[in-house]
Amino acid sequence: MPNEIVFFDLPSKPPCKAWSLNPWKTRLALNFKGLPYRTEWVEYPDIKAKFQDHLPPADLYTIPAIILPDGTWLMDSWKIADVLEEKYPEPSLRLDSPYIGRLRGYLVPMMAPLTAIYKPKVCKLVLNERSAEYFRRTREEDEGMTLEKLEEEKGGAVAWEAAKPHFHKITELLKENSEGPFFEGNAVGFADFVWAGALIFFSRFGEDVWADLLEASGDGDVHLKFLEAVKPWSERDDH
Repeated sequence: MPNEIVFFDLPSKPPCKAWSLNPWKTRLALNFKGLPYRTEWVEYPDIKAKFQDHLPPADLYTIPAIILPDGTWLMDSWKIADVLEEKYPEPSLRLDSPYIGRLRGYLVPMMAPLTAIYKPKVCKLVLNERSAEYFRRTREEDEGMTLEKLEEEKGGAVAWEAAKPHFHKITELLKENSEGPFFEGNAVGFADFVWAGALIFFSRFGEDVWADLLEASGDGDVHLKFLEAVKPWSERDDH
């Protein structure tokens, strides 16, 4: 299709479905704006070879990335959101919302201790073999230990306890507008897609992790209702 956007996402084990939180931001934005796109799934070790001839030189090439109908390549979920909003302004992603900055301020420190939970789970439960090998090697280099040791020493209850204060602030942020269910009440925007991507990400790691997440949130019902409200844009997850 001449007006179709190509959207690069990370595949999962069969059945292949979107899982990673950063590509989910872009997928939700595309679905929300109703833009025609097709997903091209790229395994971790293939990203550099696929992207390096089309994007500015980078130490690390990452997903999400897109190709616009005019042939322009873009990488990084935040940059993609800016360009999508500029080129396709309606419906608006509300990128000027103060909730985006406030959410990021809580989300970054919340996610930091949870690496000990999600890195081992991504490798074990989500990725195909080639990507799992790449992910294990690069993440173990980053952490200075095996993923098993990371999970054993820093995961579980220790990680959730460290994340709780920041998680509770996100919960309170989501409850600020009592008319809900989104951060700005009934108005959905990119802040919601950032948070939805994080929740969907953790939902891929099994019932135990999901139960721990809801407990750590301080009010699981708020997040379940939020995810239900996001469904019109999250249902397309496999193409």
